[in-house]
Amino acid sequence: MESNVSSMETPRHKAFAGHMTNTNERTILVLGGTGKTGRRIAPRLAAGGAVARAAARTGGDVRFDWHDPATHGDALAGVDAVYLVPPALRLDFPPVVGAFLDRAEAAGVRHVTFLSARGVDQAPPEVPLRAVELDLASRAGLSHTVIRPGWFMQNFSESFFQYGVAAGVLDAPTGDGAEAFVHADDIADVAAATLLDPSAHAGAGYTLTGPEALTMAEVAEQLSVAIGRPIVHAPVDRDEWTARTVAAGVPEPYAQVLAGLLDAVRSGAGSTTTEDVERVTGHAPRSFADYVADPVARSVWASVTV
Repeated sequence: MESNVSSMETPRHKAFAGHMTNTNERTILVLGGTGKTGRRIAPRLAAGGAVARAAARTGGDVRFDWHDPATHGDALAGVDAVYLVPPALRLDFPPVVGAFLDRAEAAGVRHVTFLSARGVDQAPPEVPLRAVELDLASRAGLSHTVIRPGWFMQNFSESFFQYGVAAGVLDAPTGDGAEAFVHADDIADVAAATLLDPSAHAGAGYTLTGPEALTMAEVAEQLSVAIGRPIVHAPVDRDEWTARTVAAGVPEPYAQVLAGLLDAVRSGAGSTTTEDVERVTGHAPRSFADYVADPVARSVWASVTV
């Protein structure tokens, strides 16, 4: 999906960027540079005085493929810090990420900000995201910051949920559970702050949420008002949802992980809010109402066909 950074030109973002540390043209590698968070982070780094190098298989400043280590050297050349996003749709990535971190240290990288997920700090060490967190903590040559966001608001416009919105049905196995959905722009603001001033955030872990918890029914209600047509939440059986997700092309083990995340929504495990967005950035987290008012999201919903 095409990047849109118009929201980054708001007065709020300019004020945030104005407080960033002078980076003296540091080069920061942004993995997943065309993804939901990466494409938002790169302009913020540039606004803060750094050279942002967006890395992706296609469409980035430099080609990067987790499956092709030959692409890693050029991506890391001259880099001071890395925004680390692990390989998508895989669960066997800790050794691959570990080898990349070895190479990053050897190349002179001194800080990594890692995109993990809410609650991973409580997970056992064999959970892939937790394994990477522990790997980073063990490296004396790297400082690190871990970002643990809840469910992205943008999942409703920049992932398979967008098709449910277009069809008028959010058929997720979440029951009446609530989630403190977080805006991708807030994740980007926090990540940029940690990358631009790593010494201030070394060793920190930030759990990022929006300002309120919403059920899927409440999400559907807000979407209905914003879009001007009915959107409903239709609870579905977990196994049925998982089977449909696999049929859509998601590997079965990863579909089970996604189902587990929806289990957490159903249980209300992600319903509490935190102050970490404001603690890091100085501004309150964006609300779901802010998100549904975004003309970019609305244009996505208007253009998707099912």
